[in-house]
Amino acid sequence: MSNTANAPSFSLRLSKAELVLVFITMLWGGTFLLVHNVMTVSGPMFFVGLRFAAAALFVAVVSARALPGLTWLEIKAGVLIGASIMLGYGLQTVGLQTITSSQSAFITALYVPFVPLLQWLVLGRRPGLMPSLGVGLAFAGLMLVAGPSGSAMQLSPGEIATLVSAVAIAAEIILISNYAGKVDVRRVTVVQLASASALSFMMVVPTQEALPDFSWLLLLSAIGLGAMSAIIQVAMNWAQQSVSPTRATLIYAGEPVWAGIVGRLAGERLPGVALLGGVLIVIAVIVSELKIKRRGEAPGPVDAEQQVQQTDR
Repeated sequence: MSNTANAPSFSLRLSKAELVLVFITMLWGGTFLLVHNVMTVSGPMFFVGLRFAAAALFVAVVSARALPGLTWLEIKAGVLIGASIMLGYGLQTVGLQTITSSQSAFITALYVPFVPLLQWLVLGRRPGLMPSLGVGLAFAGLMLVAGPSGSAMQLSPGEIATLVSAVAIAAEIILISNYAGKVDVRRVTVVQLASASALSFMMVVPTQEALPDFSWLLLLSAIGLGAMSAIIQVAMNWAQQSVSPTRATLIYAGEPVWAGIVGRLAGERLPGVALLGGVLIVIAVIVSELKIKRRGEAPGPVDAEQQVQQTDR
């Protein structure tokens, strides 16, 4: 007897929601080059502070009616998530001072396979077969991206900063998962963005970062990225109501690819071995999010790995 009627279908045709996610991924892939260029007129922590101040303002305006109900748990969650955002995006921006936008995008994408690895190291939750395979592929890809000569893995300071930023972004996802269902998403989003901004500005002092002169590139980039963060978050929440996690993962895996294309058009040239490493990282992202499910198995509760599709981008 045929089971065709019950078999999952996987079409190459994209729905309107999936097209929105593709467009979002293209936009976000292009931001790596934009931030790379902004680093010529500003220090990393000041720019991250300005960027998330704008994002917090935009989200606060949209969520104004929900803010009076803010609780202490939401403040705690927002501050913790905001600290991880500051570390993630701050270190990523530090890295963009010395490495290309393409390298940054591929290394940052490691946050996806890092989620199950971090859960194992911190929470003792051993990853399954596919996440473990994803971690292995990601490590192989990182060696090729970081050591184009192929002789040894030699991480530059910018690559190390970006690698640590990927760990911080993975921690952000785990924190979001921990507080999911316990807090109001709109209020926590405002708190976490405001916290990320405040903490970034505070880091300007211990890092002895010089305050930048006024620059239209700096101002417009910060406002533009802030508005984009708010709009993208709303669009992601809408689109993923009808897009499966697997389909979303396949789409989001294209983010470093789009960043590489934009970087290539702007004159960046990665060695062939580094490009191969980038391909392995993209495959690792996809593999890490694939789930092997037995026939008739009921879906389990949402965990941190599934939060990858719902994190702030």
